[in-house]
Amino acid sequence: MKPSLAFACFLFFVTLFPFTIFSFSSEQPAVLCHSDERLALMQLKDSFIIDKQALAAGFCAYPKVDSWDSQSVDCCSWDGIECDQNTGLVIGLDISSSCLYGSINSTSSLFHLVHLQKLNLAKNHFNYSVIPYALGNLSMLTDLNLSSSVFSGQIPSEISNLHRLSSLDLSFVDLASPIPSVLANLSSLTSLNLDSCGLQGMFPLAIFQLPKLETIWLVRNSDLKGYLPEFNFSIKLKKLALWNTRFSGELPASIGNLDSLEYLGLGNCNFTGSVPSPLGNLPNLKFLNLGNNSFTGLVPPTLGNLTKLCVIPSELTNLTQLTFLNLQGNMLQGSVPSSISRLEKLNFFDCDDNRLGGLLEMDAFLELKDLQYLFLSLNDFNLVSRNDSNATRPQAQLVDIGLRYCHLREFPYFLRHQHRLQLLDLSSNNIQGQIPQWMSKVSVETLLFLDLSNNSLTGFDEFPLVLPWSKLNYLKLDSNILRGSLPVPPLSTVFYSISNNYLNGEIPELLCNLSSLSILDFSYNNISGGIPVCLSNFSKSLLVLKVRSNQLDGPIPSGWATGNRLKMIDLSKNKLQEKIPKSLMECKMLEYLDLGYNQIRDVFPSWLGSLPELNILILSSNAFYGRIENPKLNLIVFPKLRIIDLSHNRFNGSLPWVYFERWISMSSLDGKNSPTPKYMRESLDMRLNVIQVPRDYDYSMTITNKGMEIKYPKIIRTLVAIDFSGNRFDGEIPESIGKLKELHLLNFSNNNLVGGIPVAIAELINLESLDLSQNKLEGRIPKELGTQLTFLAFLNVSYNRLTGFIPRGTQLESFQSNSFDGNPGLCGKPLLKECSNNARGLPFPSSTSSKQFGLDWKVVLLGYGCGFLYGAVIGHIVIKRKPDWFAQTFSKCPTRRRMRRIISICMHACII
Repeated sequence: MKPSLAFACFLFFVTLFPFTIFSFSSEQPAVLCHSDERLALMQLKDSFIIDKQALAAGFCAYPKVDSWDSQSVDCCSWDGIECDQNTGLVIGLDISSSCLYGSINSTSSLFHLVHLQKLNLAKNHFNYSVIPYALGNLSMLTDLNLSSSVFSGQIPSEISNLHRLSSLDLSFVDLASPIPSVLANLSSLTSLNLDSCGLQGMFPLAIFQLPKLETIWLVRNSDLKGYLPEFNFSIKLKKLALWNTRFSGELPASIGNLDSLEYLGLGNCNFTGSVPSPLGNLPNLKFLNLGNNSFTGLVPPTLGNLTKLCVIPSELTNLTQLTFLNLQGNMLQGSVPSSISRLEKLNFFDCDDNRLGGLLEMDAFLELKDLQYLFLSLNDFNLVSRNDSNATRPQAQLVDIGLRYCHLREFPYFLRHQHRLQLLDLSSNNIQGQIPQWMSKVSVETLLFLDLSNNSLTGFDEFPLVLPWSKLNYLKLDSNILRGSLPVPPLSTVFYSISNNYLNGEIPELLCNLSSLSILDFSYNNISGGIPVCLSNFSKSLLVLKVRSNQLDGPIPSGWATGNRLKMIDLSKNKLQEKIPKSLMECKMLEYLDLGYNQIRDVFPSWLGSLPELNILILSSNAFYGRIENPKLNLIVFPKLRIIDLSHNRFNGSLPWVYFERWISMSSLDGKNSPTPKYMRESLDMRLNVIQVPRDYDYSMTITNKGMEIKYPKIIRTLVAIDFSGNRFDGEIPESIGKLKELHLLNFSNNNLVGGIPVAIAELINLESLDLSQNKLEGRIPKELGTQLTFLAFLNVSYNRLTGFIPRGTQLESFQSNSFDGNPGLCGKPLLKECSNNARGLPFPSSTSSKQFGLDWKVVLLGYGCGFLYGAVIGHIVIKRKPDWFAQTFSKCPTRRRMRRIISICMHACII
């Protein structure tokens, strides 16, 4: 071969060699994971079990570790594992929502994976394990997510070693501790999420100054305190969420330096002062929630610059990107400017519950084509709505409208053109006359929630028999002047309340088709006729049935179905007759039963004692009669009864002392030390679109307290009361009454009770009202009533047969004299009758007073009996052996000398 040809071939192979090498190298197998890390992962898998119940209930997605197989060489292909492509080292572990159950600590094989950069253990159940301090050894970590994983304890200080950490998510982990200040050392942190962690103490201010931090999410930590620092331009915060915490103080004006801020949620905190005007200089702000604080003053005009905000106050009109603005629940004043129409991207606006006023034109809102949620309630607006039937301009199609307390006198005309409404609240205005016929065509297929209560509505203008809104869940028409027959809501209705009106006629049986109904209240009307049998079993969802104060007659329905969920039945103040049907025993969840003020003739329904949840039983003002027989031995009766009212019936016999011993909730009450009062209510938190609509239905009742009939619009769960007044009970008040230590109200007045006032009543240390008047009680008033009943605010023992003085130096002297009238034998303050020395000096017959004089009456009586018996025996012997002497001695009237001799003989016999 010639040299030139050889050289050319050489050059060809040299040129081809790199491509050949590259071709061979590209066909080499990928780098496999390291065997020690594969072993660590298998050990981690074996340390947990799969929670099949959580999987079945949908609480987790699927067990990712099921794909991990010890026979598989390459762990990098396992589900949830990420490896470095060059080294094969495990750099990512995501086993979130894998249904894992078990404990984990710092000795876990997890911490052998020292090259981890991303670790996600969220949504598993680690059995309240303490957050392992060994996390601090994973120095390569950039992302750590332990949210909703049932860890507990405080954040370990070793976590400050993670200098590369960018995202930390511990949301919904029960930390129940302060935030360690060492978190301020995480200089690479961009996102911090501590939602619902039970955090305590002060939030470290230095964390706000972290140079790369973009998200601080601390919501729902009700014991976390703190305040906002001064912000400089270098801070890159995009999201700051502090709602439902105890952050306080004033908003710094430097908050206007946060140019990148998109989300600002400060609702339900303790902030004060005015809203700083620089807040309107945030050009990227889209969400602003300042609701439920204590802000004062005017809404700053600069807020009109927030053009990206969803909800906007009167002077946020420059914030043209604003989509959300929530100012609800403050003390803001002034007016909402018409320039609000500049916020073209606004989607949500809530200024409920402030002090805003003036004229407010609806057109300013209707021009915002993206606006869907509008809440203007609880202010002092005069709302103006243009009545223009020829209006052709497009207007916002609202989804939710809240216009309570807006001084409306008629239905706003703009509603005619609303076709997507889901919530409409026009309650507590002054809307008069009939509901117009055109309202029957408004949002017929979308409306879920309608509240027209507290107006002056008189009826429906040409509405169909069944109201037209086919998806309606909530209908509230209370406190109007509606007349005519009871309207029938659609089948979808869950809540229906139309109390305090002037409705008449009979109960339509169409109501029994509402199988989804939970609350039914048409109390305080003039509805007559009988209660349809179907009303007792038409809905297994029914919780509340309240038909109080109508003209209903006939028997109580007897078809109460097995498995019903009824908690409250109020049939009081009607004309119902006959007996209580025993099918009420099927209401196993019943807490409240009021049959008072009817014409029921029956004996005491002791069988109701088997209802395990019954708290309140009111049978007052009927024709109940007979004795209340004590329950059988060891039988648990009325285990949760707190309030019983049997007043104004014809019960007789002794007071049921065994019941007093077994009413365990009256002797020891659960929840009485709760820091917040708990009321009897049904909570219907209705989820409508993007908002939660909390609607509570409070139980109410009317009972006698402190001598007056009092209506309780809410019933606190710690109130305990007994009212047996106006019957024919006789005998003594039993000592067992002293066991009911939680009693607040006790009324035995207007009966035939005898004997004394038992000292055991003084053991009722929570008693606030005691009425024993109009009986035949006698003896003295125990002093202990004045010294031990420190909460007693009302006392009436008038018109009995009490004697002696009213105990001095006690609070009994502070009551009015009519509390003691009609007891001729009583004296002392507050009565005008003064006590004689004799009345003052007579002590109570007790062992203590006897021993003061060295006497023990038991010993004296025993000696007297023995002496009498011994003297009788000696006398018998003397008469039998010396009859002549006895006759001679006692045959004549004794002279003084003989009398002294007889006495001497008798004394001698007693001494012997």
